[in-house]
Amino acid sequence: MTTLPTARHVEPFGGSASDSVTLDYAARFLRRRVLTTDTGQRVLVDLEQTTSLNAGDALVLDDGPRIRVMAAQEDVLRVRGANLTRLAWHIGNRHTPCQIETDHVVIAADPVIAHMLEHLGAEIEAARAPFTPEGGAYGHGRTHAHAHGHSAHD
Repeated sequence: MTTLPTARHVEPFGGSASDSVTLDYAARFLRRRVLTTDTGQRVLVDLEQTTSLNAGDALVLDDGPRIRVMAAQEDVLRVRGANLTRLAWHIGNRHTPCQIETDHVVIAADPVIAHMLEHLGAEIEAARAPFTPEGGAYGHGRTHAHAHGHSAHD
């Protein structure tokens, strides 16, 4: 049985890397999983806790090399409109992950949310692009639901 190279640590936006792994938004949320790098190397990710990886982070292998995390192309919607702040509020009110750009916001392709936004006057453009939404308000990473745990607001 061959032991896979193992990454137990993530270095945020960490330095140089010898390889990369390209993952979509959902796959960048992990704790323990075997991944295949962009050059075909299999590595075990075995983090202490479930972690939201950002594009640019590095998985640090036990023997030193780093593997850069890249955001994969995926189906997204670019949302524009005269009242972008109002549109963004409705997106956030539904706990929908959202990437904020200067003149538009980006969400994962979702026909139900798109329909709601169109009824609010949004211009929706379907695209394939890396999806890197904002992290949660209660620390680095993702938000899941409105229940934050007993100490989230301390």
